[in-house]
Amino acid sequence: MIELSSVTKTFNSGKHNQFTAVDGVNLTIRPGQLTILKGPSGSGKTTLMALIGCMSRPSSGRICLHGIRTSFFTETDREAALDITSLPERFLTEIRRSTFGFIFQQFNLMKGITALENIMLPAYPTGESQAVFRRRALELMELFAVARHSSSPVDWLSGGEQQRVAIARALINNPAIIIADEPTAHLDSKLSREFMEMVGTLKAQGKTILIASHDPLVFDSELADCVVGMRDGRITDIAGSP
Repeated sequence: MIELSSVTKTFNSGKHNQFTAVDGVNLTIRPGQLTILKGPSGSGKTTLMALIGCMSRPSSGRICLHGIRTSFFTETDREAALDITSLPERFLTEIRRSTFGFIFQQFNLMKGITALENIMLPAYPTGESQAVFRRRALELMELFAVARHSSSPVDWLSGGEQQRVAIARALINNPAIIIADEPTAHLDSKLSREFMEMVGTLKAQGKTILIASHDPLVFDSELADCVVGMRDGRITDIAGSP
């Protein structure tokens, strides 16, 4: 579970161009559910997800993760609530790597290397055997029907195939939480529906999924457990599980 209490993110604080992107957000994200942040561009969705995913720190407020296993917890308190608000960067890095899988709007795949190599990239810093995570990467490629492209440069793939590679890359470290920022923004309706089918597969595996989107194919999906409306950095409404 993820709990946000009075979370605010302000940029350029104290300057003439000060801007508050997230303004006093209180939110609970339930484990194993699909939560969708819905709102227009500039509503604060992406900033809020960056805060949840330990890619940025809030200016004020608290973000707590429950049930997260990390090496710096002892055996007796690994299931305790972890306040990530003021953790040192080295701990945040470990949490990002072990707990979250990220699917970006532009996919952010590395051109010039193969699809398989792209999927394996996040696993190298873990210290795990390369043979082990290479095998896992190939299994993910089979799951998402792109195994035939394992040795193909990723820039040779179609948009839908690149997205499948991006999803496989997000899963390579077996994260508990998947974060996707406008994943259908550059896809047609057919590919957007295929993406939501893959989300259904991940949800069935028990993954907690957080998606930011202003696409009706996403936020109107029957897969959604909770749809959180945002505007001007604030939550305007919540439909579904609180």
